[in-house]
Amino acid sequence: MDDLFSRLAVALAIGLLVGLERGWHTRDEQNKQRAAGFRTFALCGLLGGVSGALSLISGPVVLGFIFFAYTGAFSVFQWLEARANNDLGATSVVAGMLTYVLGAYAVLGNLNIAIGCAVAMTLLLALRDPLHKWIAALRWEEVRAVLILLAMSFLLLPILPNRAIDPWDAINPAQIWLLAIMIAGISFGGYVAMRVFGSRLGILMAAIAGGISSSTATTLALAKLGGDTPECDRPLAGGILVAGVVMVVRVAAFAVVLNPALLIRLWMPLTAGGLVLAAYAAVLFLRSRHESATPNIQTSNPLALGMAIKLALLIGVIILASEVVQQTVGASGVLLVAAVSGVADVAAVTISMAKLGGNQLDMDTAMYAVALALGVNTLSKAVMAAYVGGARIGRDVGIGSVLALAAAGAALFFA
Repeated sequence: MDDLFSRLAVALAIGLLVGLERGWHTRDEQNKQRAAGFRTFALCGLLGGVSGALSLISGPVVLGFIFFAYTGAFSVFQWLEARANNDLGATSVVAGMLTYVLGAYAVLGNLNIAIGCAVAMTLLLALRDPLHKWIAALRWEEVRAVLILLAMSFLLLPILPNRAIDPWDAINPAQIWLLAIMIAGISFGGYVAMRVFGSRLGILMAAIAGGISSSTATTLALAKLGGDTPECDRPLAGGILVAGVVMVVRVAAFAVVLNPALLIRLWMPLTAGGLVLAAYAAVLFLRSRHESATPNIQTSNPLALGMAIKLALLIGVIILASEVVQQTVGASGVLLVAAVSGVADVAAVTISMAKLGGNQLDMDTAMYAVALALGVNTLSKAVMAAYVGGARIGRDVGIGSVLALAAAGAALFFA
């Protein structure tokens, strides 16, 4: 009995929560000019809870009959309100139906799920205006990007074999495609960040957003801007170093998600190197704070699908090569693969080592492989910056990179 009373209380609370939002939304309307407000939705939630309790005694048919009668009456009153106000909309009807259903589910099912769904519904109702503005501001390529990401996640992923398909038990198509989805999602998140912040934060936000998807590509893009606008070489060099910091954070994120034991061994060198990169980038930004010139940074390609697929394929190749080399040559061959791969990208090596470390590969080899890939990638980006952007931007990036590698190496040695 006490449990039923508490569940009915939750059903009432769900109705009160939704009613609070609906009542606030229609607060400017005169009394008796709206079909449902704060009290009505509270009663809807309680009605659902009581109907659920009755179904425990009389069977589920009672719950269905009450729901259809309730929905019909609620819809009629909403139709009368819409006709009087010349305002067509089904949101309140759907909200009323869902309030009743969640009230019933609070009595019959999982309380946490009922409460979570009620909070989600209330948020969607409350964010009506921001969501409408966001949808109005969408461009077709952004809608297409979301549709592609959904298709990758819910159409293609379920049909891929979730098992190893090679003689070395290294390549799992479903896992590789899941990595492509994750990379594409991160890339799209970086694009959204650029759209939200725009040019107000300029190079810094471009570096952060670009570093999320590819710090190497960001280095080339910012270095090219440095060649076009040499007066901005300091902030652009700082942006390249910030992209390196994002790369370090990304490596840590991949490690903690895929293999936390790998992060335990890497957190000290990652922290030391990342802090030095961030500190030197801050110095460059501070030294350039009086410079008025700002390059024009454009954002495009909201979902770098081609890049994500290529990177996922690269990950698969590295996993396969690492496994074959490990079985034929040993740990030294894996380190060679990591060093060569690190020239282009660190994420692929990190994900590969996180998947192999502690299984087909010992954790020490996996740790040194990731550290070696990070070091090679950091130095190669300094060379790229100098070649593409010129000596001054290459000098600043090189100094910050060497200092960061020294700090990371010392932390790795004394760890």
